[in-house]
Amino acid sequence: MHLPSMRQLQYFLAVFESCHFGQAAESCFVTQSTLSAGIQELESLLGVQLFERNKRKVMATPMGLALAEKAREIIDLGGEMVQLAEGGKGTLVGPLRMGVIPTIGPFLLPRVLPGIRHRYPELQLLLVEEQTARLVERLNNGKLDCAILALPYDLPGLEYQVFFDELFHIAFPKGHPLSKGGPIPSTDLPANEIMLLEEGHCLREHALGACHTKGLKRNTAVQGTSLYTMIEMVAGGQGITFIPALAVDSALVKQSDISLRPLAEKGPHRQIGLVWRPTFPRQDDLQLLADEMGKALKAK
Repeated sequence: MHLPSMRQLQYFLAVFESCHFGQAAESCFVTQSTLSAGIQELESLLGVQLFERNKRKVMATPMGLALAEKAREIIDLGGEMVQLAEGGKGTLVGPLRMGVIPTIGPFLLPRVLPGIRHRYPELQLLLVEEQTARLVERLNNGKLDCAILALPYDLPGLEYQVFFDELFHIAFPKGHPLSKGGPIPSTDLPANEIMLLEEGHCLREHALGACHTKGLKRNTAVQGTSLYTMIEMVAGGQGITFIPALAVDSALVKQSDISLRPLAEKGPHRQIGLVWRPTFPRQDDLQLLADEMGKALKAK
């Protein structure tokens, strides 16, 4: 019995996911003719047609749809074989595909990665920055090995280790009537001035969850696409917003014309954790990585 090669299956999945031979070839770092030949060889081997093709579009046949899931399982198993072999070479050695959300990455990674890279020089971190839902999707389909996420978040079927408890601060424009003082309760915040990140950013939901102000979500008209945008809008006198503790000492905040006050509500307002699949073969490495990040943050 002749079996499909891993390369043929990779070509198949690349076309299946992109519905475009040119884009698939580019993602596989081969010429389009090489990829097309590989698909034709796979179809000949299986004795079925995997795609319908014309000059305008490419779509999977019913058999192609059925076989794509099996192809993904085979590729994932092959990847796990490689990862298991890499992990067997030592602690925190080899490639590790790690996701991180935008409201954590720029503020956490510069503080924790230098020490980790110094202690584990053979670790190769491949970083992906996306919103939480997309990272969870990538974890579940095997495209990531782990992700740094803000919790709580619904993570069915995944495991995690919390390594940092975080509080929120409120950013005010300089000269704002509430810009000076100690911790401020959310009930004292002018709801019509609060700006939040747009839907999809978990910092938005965690900020809302930390507050006791009723109707805050309904009254928040201004939404930003990034924490950088929100800070610039505060500095420009457009309103107030929530800043996570990890960002407080960053150059982004220190160089901005804003004032900060801690949120008085009891914390933690969110937790930072490393998340992974329970079937991932290098769980000891991930637990150690989470420990190392926690130690690095406590040392600052």
